[in-house]
Amino acid sequence: MVAAEAERDELSMKPGAQKYEGPRDQESFTEDAGALFVLESKGTWKHAGFHLTTSIAGPTLLSLPYAFAGLGWEYGPIMVVLGALVTFYAYNLLAVVIEELAAKGRRPLRFQDLGEDIIGPWFGRGAVLPLQLTFCVGAVIIGILLGGISMKIIYKLYSPDGDLKLYHFIIIFGFLILLTGQLPSFHSLRHIDLLSLILTLLYSFVVAGASIYLGHSDKAPPRDYGLKGTETQKIFRAFNSLSLISGSYSNGIIPEIQATLAPPVTGKMFKGLIVCYTVVCFTFFSVSFSGYWAFGNLASSNIFSNFQLPDGTSLVPDLLIVLPNALVILQIVAITVVYCQPTFDLLERNTADVKQPRYALRNWFPRLVVRSTFICLTVLVAAMFPFFGDVGALLGAFACTPLDFVFPMLFYIMLFKPPKTSIKFWGNLVIIVVYSSVGIIGVVAAIRQLILDTSTFKLFADL
Repeated sequence: MVAAEAERDELSMKPGAQKYEGPRDQESFTEDAGALFVLESKGTWKHAGFHLTTSIAGPTLLSLPYAFAGLGWEYGPIMVVLGALVTFYAYNLLAVVIEELAAKGRRPLRFQDLGEDIIGPWFGRGAVLPLQLTFCVGAVIIGILLGGISMKIIYKLYSPDGDLKLYHFIIIFGFLILLTGQLPSFHSLRHIDLLSLILTLLYSFVVAGASIYLGHSDKAPPRDYGLKGTETQKIFRAFNSLSLISGSYSNGIIPEIQATLAPPVTGKMFKGLIVCYTVVCFTFFSVSFSGYWAFGNLASSNIFSNFQLPDGTSLVPDLLIVLPNALVILQIVAITVVYCQPTFDLLERNTADVKQPRYALRNWFPRLVVRSTFICLTVLVAAMFPFFGDVGALLGAFACTPLDFVFPMLFYIMLFKPPKTSIKFWGNLVIIVVYSSVGIIGVVAAIRQLILDTSTFKLFADL
């Protein structure tokens, strides 16, 4: 009994740490309410694959033809392939770091815990946590906004003179998030995320098929693959395209996804990443290549806009607009709830009582209140600021770059200490320097775009 209490006390001194040898239930090892109730380490590598795919392969891939338009055929395909290779490597590297720490008896369950373990508490709380929460909250707001936009596209197709505005659809979509956001844990989303994976494949192939259909039809716009604008505009657009591509592969919650795995964790994330990137390659490549081939430098930041004329006239059969938008709406529900999890984890760490059962009134009611309040606030922001996508580009460049392209390599170098003459050291260092530079330029480009677009910013605007 004394030994068991000592083990429990040891873990309570390391929030987020978790003993993982042996089959005993996690509840006997932790007093961390977030780890116990939200992260809940019970999943398999397949479940990790579902979570990874949902968190990466989303509607942002519909902007890839637009990213190609800023790079052309020469560099667009190279950057999309390179983005897949670098992020797969970075995420696997992060998983290896977590597995190494787990083998030493201190398994980090959060990005914050990882930063604290390797560099120090000041880094985990002062750098990693603010960046991750900024990214995740921004992703939730953008997800709610995109869900409302997709709903409005379908509505306007059948009621072009209808009175409903964008913020009405944002509120409707927000209600769906409010319901699904009450699912108790990250692990409980596994079946929803499997459905999300299937939906991603379906709407990506429908969009690619619609692009090819329109490209071969008499209604096809004249195609021009030249880069538009002055030399300065071309440079800024190229870096904006690089930010879009890197943002499309962004994740920011690899440790939290790995935390959902049942112990032992070794090798499971690699299998999950294989599942994820198989889907990513099929979807990202099919949409980006077909969309840019069909529309050239006229490709819109949302490819659905290319399927209609400015007056709303459809250039493809209505089904090819309604079906993928409906699938996108369903998938965005899953994505948005996934990116709610780090915030839910933080909230429940501070409000739940691990001495009470998960569904006890003491835990159930505070969970309902804090989650509902958070979701309602993000819905309000999305409705008030429908131009948040422009702000999201800035947040993405600011937060995604360190989380996805800097910290994984930095943590690996600091933990494993490869020789400074080795390819492991210099290869990781080159990735850090190159993507840090791209991130800084991406921030500048995003701020420039914000300034250019300020004249169109109106509260509760009907975009």
